[in-house]
Amino acid sequence: MKKASKAVVVFSGGQDSTTCLFKAMKEFETIEAVTFDYGQRHKLELECAARIAAEFNIKHHVLDMSLISQLAPNALTRDDIAIEQKEGELPSTFVDGRNMLFLSFAAVLAKQVGAKHIVTGVSQSDFSGYPDCRDVFIKSLNVTLNLAMDYEFVIDTPLMWLTKAQTWQLADDLGVYDYIRENTLTCYNGIIADGCGECPACLLRARGVQEYEAAREEGLRV
Repeated sequence: MKKASKAVVVFSGGQDSTTCLFKAMKEFETIEAVTFDYGQRHKLELECAARIAAEFNIKHHVLDMSLISQLAPNALTRDDIAIEQKEGELPSTFVDGRNMLFLSFAAVLAKQVGAKHIVTGVSQSDFSGYPDCRDVFIKSLNVTLNLAMDYEFVIDTPLMWLTKAQTWQLADDLGVYDYIRENTLTCYNGIIADGCGECPACLLRARGVQEYEAAREEGLRV
């Protein structure tokens, strides 16, 4: 099947976006990656994304979105806000409007570089309750961006209906399971690979690994 011409991948250097990056490398003739500096408290995320992009010779853009941390204080940008989730409330790691802004700026970049596809690793199956990871939001924003710029964008969400275990399986299918386990940064505390093992992101990642590896040992697909 002929590859589509060009895509911009929203890229944080984490498990999900790196899996999407490798998938996009197989599906598009050309890809560029965009990472957002939104004042996250562990700058290692930016370094991790830059290193992976450089390793695979992918053009990498870093956009300053630090205004987000001023408008919407959250646990990802403030050391004095604990990482927690209280019953009936959004996690303290939720950043109001983050994906809306990220995808909007990614779309502006995509149009400038002649890309019709924007790839993002959001998932409604394992999304921690974040409303801006829902499929209905992505579809709505896709229509809005097309109207706003009179350009036929397609927001691709290859992980939308995958659990973390299925995302690990996808990485294995792509031949990059070990690479993603060893070189990506998912941890809210800024520890690469398997992380701190205690924050919500690490616990979700670890459960996915355990579920996938258990199924793989039995010769099953998750």
